[in-house]
Amino acid sequence: MPRSDASQVGKLEKELRASNERLQKLETEKTVAEDVIRSYSSSVCLLHIAVVFRDKVSGLTLRYTTLTPPKSAPADGNGLLVRIGGAGAEVRMDVLGTGFLVSADGRIITNHHVIEPWWKNKGIAELLEQAPGLEPIVATMTAYFPGITRGIPLKLQKISSEADLAVVTGNISGLNLKAMVMDDDPYAAISGEPVVLLGYPTGINAILARSSEDDLRSMAEKANGDSTNLMTELARQKVIRPVSTQGHIGDVLPDKIIYDAQTTSGGSGGPLFNSAGKVIAINVATLTGFGGSNFAIPVRYAKRLLVH
Repeated sequence: MPRSDASQVGKLEKELRASNERLQKLETEKTVAEDVIRSYSSSVCLLHIAVVFRDKVSGLTLRYTTLTPPKSAPADGNGLLVRIGGAGAEVRMDVLGTGFLVSADGRIITNHHVIEPWWKNKGIAELLEQAPGLEPIVATMTAYFPGITRGIPLKLQKISSEADLAVVTGNISGLNLKAMVMDDDPYAAISGEPVVLLGYPTGINAILARSSEDDLRSMAEKANGDSTNLMTELARQKVIRPVSTQGHIGDVLPDKIIYDAQTTSGGSGGPLFNSAGKVIAINVATLTGFGGSNFAIPVRYAKRLLVH
């Protein structure tokens, strides 16, 4: 065979190998989300944090003057009637976020701003400026895992001094939950590579949107306007499960990974997976006004938090 023909054959073989590699990569991207959801969605929890406001001097909490929280502001526009102490219902702020299991002993990674919602929150800071004698404290912190019919009470273990991250812990013995694998190798996150994000964007709204009208009415009646009762009912009916979105890495920076898988409030603390099905970052923020850029914290910050 002439030498030129042999060269052409070699070139064609090289192109064929490259085409096969591209097809294999596309097939991998197609199935990675399915693999991640099947393997790890049960380990991504919905976090419910209830915050109350305590008087710094007396230690008493801010309460309504009524035994149950009012469902709306008074019609006269004079504001809700509250006072320090008393027998009324506590003034409570409910916050929802995402966390994911990282160890068999019940440690969960999430964001600092999820478990302490007042941290770097301008809205809450302005509210507290109007009542300087009050301080926010976490009354309860609960994790709801898919398929588990009850909430898991949590305790704060550690807050990162380097990034918007925190570790909370709860008793998961007997629940058969799988801890996630975090990969901080420099080659685990590469610009242009596909990613999958799991979390609870919009909090319980996305969960309720999947429910039938009859189920919604039933849950509303049993909750009776109480968010904790509603969470309990959602867990009992096993309808809590994370939302998955897909996208690609836009850029990898020393302290953040930029990606375009969609998310919003409630998705904070969710795990970001690469095509190998390993967690490479923790969702932390969105760029307001542009859904194509979201931010995640590289897992090396979480690993340091777990070790030290």
